[in-house]
Amino acid sequence: MRVRRSYSLQRIISFFFLIAAILMLTVQLIAFSRSQTTYPPQMIIGGVAVGNLNRQETAGRLLEVFATPVELYYQSAVIQLNPASIDFRLDLESMLAEADLQRTSESFWGNFWSYLWGAQISTQDVPLDATFSEDLLRNYLINEIGGRYNSPPSPARPIPGTLTFSLGDPGTTIDIEDALFDIGLALRSPAQRQVFLPLQQSNASRPSLQNLQILLQQTLDLAGYDGIAGVYLLDLQTAQEMHFIYQNGENIFPDPDLAFTATSIIKIPIMVSAFRRLGDEMPAEAAKLLGDMIIESGNDPADWLMEQFIDLERGPLEVTADIRALGLENTFIAGLFRLGSPLLVRFDTPANQRSDVDTDPDPYNQTTLSDMGMLLADIYQCAELNGSALRAVFPEEITQAECQLMIDLLSQNLLPSLITAGLPEGTPIAHKHGWIQDFNGMINTIGDAAIVFTPSGDYVLVIFFYHPTQLIWEPISALIADLSEAIYNYYNLPLQ
Repeated sequence: MRVRRSYSLQRIISFFFLIAAILMLTVQLIAFSRSQTTYPPQMIIGGVAVGNLNRQETAGRLLEVFATPVELYYQSAVIQLNPASIDFRLDLESMLAEADLQRTSESFWGNFWSYLWGAQISTQDVPLDATFSEDLLRNYLINEIGGRYNSPPSPARPIPGTLTFSLGDPGTTIDIEDALFDIGLALRSPAQRQVFLPLQQSNASRPSLQNLQILLQQTLDLAGYDGIAGVYLLDLQTAQEMHFIYQNGENIFPDPDLAFTATSIIKIPIMVSAFRRLGDEMPAEAAKLLGDMIIESGNDPADWLMEQFIDLERGPLEVTADIRALGLENTFIAGLFRLGSPLLVRFDTPANQRSDVDTDPDPYNQTTLSDMGMLLADIYQCAELNGSALRAVFPEEITQAECQLMIDLLSQNLLPSLITAGLPEGTPIAHKHGWIQDFNGMINTIGDAAIVFTPSGDYVLVIFFYHPTQLIWEPISALIADLSEAIYNYYNLPLQ
């Protein structure tokens, strides 16, 4: 009997433990089942910890974090950027689907076994899946923030009574591309949602060409010059022009342009016409005549060059035809330089038919500010870019190398006055100058046409002065140098 009682007690105890184990297992199973409705404790989505949150709570948490405004700092100013204003959107479904996939990657009972032993489900961070409108953000930076906080540079200003310019004020603007990158990172970060906007300093700009023109005309007024002064400036980088004809404080309308006696400056068209015909193998005699004509400004070499290498009888007219083929209708040479040479043709041009103003231009050779300026620009562009009207009109006859030779010849004109005198020593300049005297030895016209090469930009400058009575060399050449200096200073402002 004692044995049976002991056996029954053991069965009761065993049954009790079995029931207890089943109850504990049931409790754990219920707890595990409930835990399956939330994400594992170590789950991170888009950099946000979402452990122990269910799907709905996780979605709300992500929306809350990434809807937080991004703080933009423009120097000391703080701007709140609402992500919704640039169409920032989370792809919640794709991120939650990936998180769900990780949570259910193993079987239910396998995960339950790991749960019983305290092992955590292995997970990987779910990357953020979000988009925003870069165009909206760019417009916001440019128009909203830039329009309010940017400070554009102010241009340099001419100093009254001098040939120099005062420095303008530098400006501050947002570096848009760098700002887009930095803000994009902040929008995708749950914690680092501050951006110090990258700024860039912009140097003060040049004055307007209108201000430069005012300075040049004030210089003429201060000098008391009462003749006609013409200036043509062409920026060889931007193709901007300044073109004026001025007398006694009044601007003379420059369209059509005004005819001036071309003087020795007509030798530039003669040079172009000669190069068109000389070909690659230039005869030594032609090279010498070109040098004597351009460098020494010889009239006889100009006549011999036209007679021997352009056309014996019609040399001047062939030069004129070449220049007109380039579209320069106001420039011509109608006879040789030597005294007694016949006038081959009397040319009427829009420039010499003006009735409102007159410079008494020589019927043998004439040009205008803009014609000569455009011809020099054509030579420059042909040499630098291998493309210009010269190459278009004479494609097989004038080469880039020949255009460079033309500039080399003009650069050997070492006259130290006129435009050259207004430049710092050593400034490269390719130019041709000229003046004309009447039978009494009085100078009535002085001109200089140049390509000027400077550190801050190359330009074409053509200046003509005319006075019906007399131009006295010393004050007029110095006045032309002053105009040249002011233009050089316009291009080469002092360092900031």
